[in-house]
Order: sequence, then C-alpha cells, then structure tokens
Amino acid sequence: MNKTIIKMQDICKIYDNGIVANDNALIEIAAGEIHALAGENGAGKSTLMKILFGLEQPTSGKIILNDQEVKISSPFIANSLGIGMVHQNFKLINELTVAENIILGKEITKYGLIDKKASYEFVERLSKEFGMEIDPKEKVGNLSIVQKQKVEILKVLAKDAKIIILDEPTAVLTPQETQEFFIQLKLLKDKGHTIVIITHKLNEIKQICDRITIMRNGKYIGMYHVKDVTEEEISRLMVGRNIIRKVEKKKLTPLNKVLTVRNVSKLSEEKKSLDNISFDVCGREIVCICGVEGNGQRELVQIITGFDKEYQGEIELDGVDIKLKSIREIRDLGENHIPEDRIGYGVDSLTSISENLISTSLDEVSKYGFINKKKTIDLAEDCIHKYQIKSKNPFQNVGMLSGGNMQKVVIARETRKEPKLLVADQPTRGVDVGAIEFIHKKLVDLRDAGTAILLISSDLSEVFSLSDRILVFYNGRIVANIGDTGNLSEEELGLYMLGLKKMEDNNG
Repeated sequence: MNKTIIKMQDICKIYDNGIVANDNALIEIAAGEIHALAGENGAGKSTLMKILFGLEQPTSGKIILNDQEVKISSPFIANSLGIGMVHQNFKLINELTVAENIILGKEITKYGLIDKKASYEFVERLSKEFGMEIDPKEKVGNLSIVQKQKVEILKVLAKDAKIIILDEPTAVLTPQETQEFFIQLKLLKDKGHTIVIITHKLNEIKQICDRITIMRNGKYIGMYHVKDVTEEEISRLMVGRNIIRKVEKKKLTPLNKVLTVRNVSKLSEEKKSLDNISFDVCGREIVCICGVEGNGQRELVQIITGFDKEYQGEIELDGVDIKLKSIREIRDLGENHIPEDRIGYGVDSLTSISENLISTSLDEVSKYGFINKKKTIDLAEDCIHKYQIKSKNPFQNVGMLSGGNMQKVVIARETRKEPKLLVADQPTRGVDVGAIEFIHKKLVDLRDAGTAILLISSDLSEVFSLSDRILVFYNGRIVANIGDTGNLSEEELGLYMLGLKKMEDNNG
C-alpha cells in the first residue's frame, strides 16, 4: 500500500444543539487508492467528508495532508490543496453548456471575455485524457444522468484535484452505466488520483475499492482491506448486528384493482414525457417501475399523487377518477406517498419530528380543533422507537437529522397505517443496510395485508427483491411488463432500461 496522503485524527463535530456527529473519528487514506467510507445513516461519514472538503468545521481534531497539518476552512481552500468533491445531488446549471459548467470559477478569458474556443478545446482535452468524452457545446439540461456525472467529475479535475470525494456516485445508474463508471474510476486511479467513495452498496465496495473505513454512531470502528472482509461482515460492522439481506416474500394472489392507469400521455416542452401509458396495480401486489432517470417516471408519479393535472388519459383510485381531486382528497381516498425528493416534498425541515409525523393525520391527535400534545408526543416516540430514527427527542427539528434518518421520518408517516395505495418513490435511496432491511420488511408486510404498492426504484437489487411485477420505462413508454422475474438477470433488465431490448405486449 502506498504512503498515507490524508489522515483525519480525533475529529469531533458537535453542533450548537448538542448533537455529536463525529466522536474522535479517524480515517487514513493512501495515495492512489479507492477508499470506501461506510456506516449507518447518522454514523457521521458525510460530516467527516464535508470537514475534509471545508463545508463544515471540526470542533476538535486535526487533518494531516502529506505529513503537514492543514486547516481547511472552505471548499476554496480544499480545491487549492487538490481536494474535490462530487455531491450526490449534482451542482450543475442546466441552462449552461458542458464547457461553461466545467470552467465555472476557473474561466478562460481573452480581452476580459470568456474565450469560448479555448474553453471548448480545454474541455475536449480534459475529457479525452480521462476517458470521459463529452460534447463541450451541449447544454447540460439535455444530458443523461451518467453524462451529468461525467461533467461533475470533469469540473473537479479542471480544478486540478488529486483527491476526489464521491457521495453515493452510483445511486441512479443502471448496471451497464455503473460498470462504465467503474472503468473511469480505475483510469483515474491509474493516473495517480486518490478516490474516497461514500456508499451503501456493499457489492460495489467489493468490486471497486481497495480499503474500507467503517463508522458507527460517529465513531471509528475499523479499517479493512476489502479483499479480507465479506459483505456480511461489512454490514455487521456497520450496524452492530447480523443483517438479513434476503427479503422473505411469499407468493400471493393479487386482490382487486386499486390503481388503474389508462392511456395516460403527458406533453413536456413539446415532447411526450409519457406516451399512452396503461397499467393496473392490485391489492396485495408490488408493481415496480424502473428505468434510467428521466424516462417519464417522475412525471407519472406527479400525476398519480395529484401534483400535476395537465395530462391526457384516465387514472382511477379504487374506482374514483382522481383528475379533479386535490392532493388532500386523493390522500383521503387512501393513497400515501413516499416522495423521491424528501427535502422538497417529504418533510418540513424547519419543524420538529413530531410535527412532521402528524402532518397528514391531525384528526388522530386533535379534538375540536386543538392538538393534544401528549397524544402527539406518544405517537412520535412510538415511531422513533419502531422506525429506529436516530434523534435526541421528538422536538428535534427534522432538518438536523441525517438524510437517512429524515427518510425514516417520511417512511414512518406514510407506512405506520395501511393505505389502499402506497406510491413509494426511491424509498431506500441514501439509507443504510439496516434501514433498508427494515423498510423492505415494512413494504412486504403492507403488501401482505392488502395494500397495493407502486414502487419506483433505481436500485436493481431492490427491484428484484420486492417486485411481483416490473414495468420498464424508456422514452415515456412501457417497453417491458415482466411478471416472472425468476429468470431475469440484472444485465437483461439493464438492456430494457437502455432501450436496447423491448417486449411486444406491455400493457399492465
């Protein structure tokens, strides 16, 4: 193993409200390795990397870079030290070109103006050098997810970063795109770059990483050579107990139709984002919609949950047309929704855990228009316990929770009672193996109790574990309706998702 390039030692991060995110945390990263940082939600791994990138300041501890102690007070300082970070949520401007995004903050100018020709040539050279060729003149808004990811990495490389932090980099990639991405990571490693990956995907850690540092409850648990530990051992070290990774799901006969979608089309920017979609979801059934992001899944969810009324076709919930119904009325018909964007749609980050948990069921805890505080606290404490939400108390603002624990608040609110229809959009994105185990069991329990579940997921292991039926979306159409997933491989599913393979009859 090469010499240690970064050592973060005795790192403590205590927020003003007393929450301890890092408790004497430690990580040692060697030059030219791919190093995984893993742990449960709330383990402190993202905070640790934000400290390394200058987005957060440690309460105590030290960072040693190339045998010299450094103070990283901002991302600008991190960049100057050769450290870059690619966030899970891309920080790109869709209206600008690839080149304009990449040179932002490091503009190439001539006579005081941006030199477009020189900028394009710089980006072309950079993209060829690292095997990430992309049209520098293309608007970022027109790019696929995997292309946008290339732009984010090229942005970091354009600032001469030698150490690259990647936060959940394969969260929305198909198996084929993931393998292509891994080729690019190996090329970066071969060229002398050091890569740190924050990830929950244990199979990917085994495939691509050299070493792994595991954290739990803000503390350092250990560092291991990946070849020396199994996926089961990694998950046990992360959570502190054995994880049942296989979903126990018995075969059931579906009940009556709960959701009926007929000939639904949607025009977005003069292009059909949904093109004559038809399918049903029955009680006691999990139907999964999967596809590369941007192929109509988001538009369909917006329509089914009542956020978008500008569509053609019919959607019925338990026999009732929902087109003229408000979001509140649709929920009253028995539909619950776990949104993809937990911060934008799932929680109010400025209010407490308890307020978020009762926000859709005030009738349970109120009488004559007054909220019963004891009932509210009892409900919240019950959810915190049952859903393993790591928090100080029910009064803590949701915005102070880790992303995964924020997701648990949403899951608790939407699944603690049995709805007729549950629309679960990326329910386990960004959560740890322990939480995934719990959420999967909860979804299966709801399905067994008679709930119809429409699952939208980009995690193919989740798709295979949970689905009774799979609908693959490509270019706003259903290109495959797969009822028997037993003989289906991830590679074949990926071909459907990329539009390279289609089925004849796809109406569900």
